[in-house]
Amino acid sequence: MRKAFSALTALVMFASFSAQAQLPEKVGDTPVPSLAPIIKKTSPAVVNIATRGKIQEARNPLLDDPFFRRFFDAPNVPRQREFQSAGSGVIVDAKNGYLITNAHVIENADEITVSLQDDRQVKAEVVGKDTGSDVAVLKVPAKSLTAMSLADSDKAEVGDFVIAIGNPFGLQHTVTSGIISALGRSGINPEGYEDFIQTDASINPGNSGGALVNLDGQLVGINTAIFSRSGGNIGIGFAIPSNMVKAVMTQLIQYGEVKRGMLGVQLRNLTPAIAESLGLDSSKGALVGQVVEDSPAEKAGIKAGDIITSINGRTVSNSSETRNLIGLLRIGEKVDIGLLRDNQPRRVTAVIAERDDASGDRAAEVHAAFEGAALSNAGSNGGVQIQSVAEGSPAAANGLRPNDVIVGIGRNRIANLEQLRAAVKDAKAFTVTIRRGNATLVFPIQG
Repeated sequence: MRKAFSALTALVMFASFSAQAQLPEKVGDTPVPSLAPIIKKTSPAVVNIATRGKIQEARNPLLDDPFFRRFFDAPNVPRQREFQSAGSGVIVDAKNGYLITNAHVIENADEITVSLQDDRQVKAEVVGKDTGSDVAVLKVPAKSLTAMSLADSDKAEVGDFVIAIGNPFGLQHTVTSGIISALGRSGINPEGYEDFIQTDASINPGNSGGALVNLDGQLVGINTAIFSRSGGNIGIGFAIPSNMVKAVMTQLIQYGEVKRGMLGVQLRNLTPAIAESLGLDSSKGALVGQVVEDSPAEKAGIKAGDIITSINGRTVSNSSETRNLIGLLRIGEKVDIGLLRDNQPRRVTAVIAERDDASGDRAAEVHAAFEGAALSNAGSNGGVQIQSVAEGSPAAANGLRPNDVIVGIGRNRIANLEQLRAAVKDAKAFTVTIRRGNATLVFPIQG
């Protein structure tokens, strides 16, 4: 499961009974309901994923100095160590051998082995992975595969019965059941794209990447995380909705990555107090705090102070949900945006643009310390806005967060990306001054 949660600890207890009563087939004239037909249909599509790889170990930087090691007779211990881990996956395309899992399941993996229900073991190759949504696509060469169809997760409702199938604690093809407890959960990883389905179906370490199935035998979500203080299930699990999985999977298969474009807005949650001050009856929606100059949003006529209420006809409740929907749109795609301005409804159409220097990959060209951040000019107020930060990236390690605005490097004020690039060129260490909300912070950066 994700590192953001409590350390995963497990104690598996088995109890054996000399005799166990079987459920009757009928109670009176009423057949006893069973999930067995659904399990038989869907289980062959769920696989076990075992990974091997090497990870870098943190150690005292003095040990990298040959003189220090020789003077103190310190051993030259390799900084890498081997690891093994396990998770689950779901076959979604039997013809082409595509299966989906979580990106964190295959993180740092050099070798990936997929175990099928019929005990076949095959090596898998990575088609692509997206850490922002925590979705990865693998491909296996095996024949005679069974795939699971994807449900329309937008039709899922709180109270729907669901089944979780996976390999918790290495116990292959374990099935648990429950209901959908909530929809649209976010905030677990603020730097990711989240719209989780919450379920009370038991999800434990090893379930990551496994299937959350509805009663039609369709994949409604990919199990990805739990909320737990002990590392075991307490009835709060989270799954990535199948519609998000499908959108990410399509791009990963086509491009090997997710090419996220930009709308060019800085969004804030609309609190009840702010909604009341604006004369609104509801606090649902996302408040536009800033519009990036010459962005698709500006060209579409969106202004600071507008409240985005829908994206492509889908009502949005907050800034996180709005960001998720925009983040899954393709470059060049037209998006219909519903908004409120002066309490009057409006509709505009924007065309999602390429990020230019705003892309997280190109941020590394500005300086390695910003790798993983999406940067853009902050507009009339000056500075460079951080639109997003990839989890585990150098930018995240240096303390940068989405919506931060870089306003200075050392003693130099920064007005735009060009000035930022010039200020940090060839710099090994510097301080960065950012504006975070109403606060001004200074971070030391070691190149």
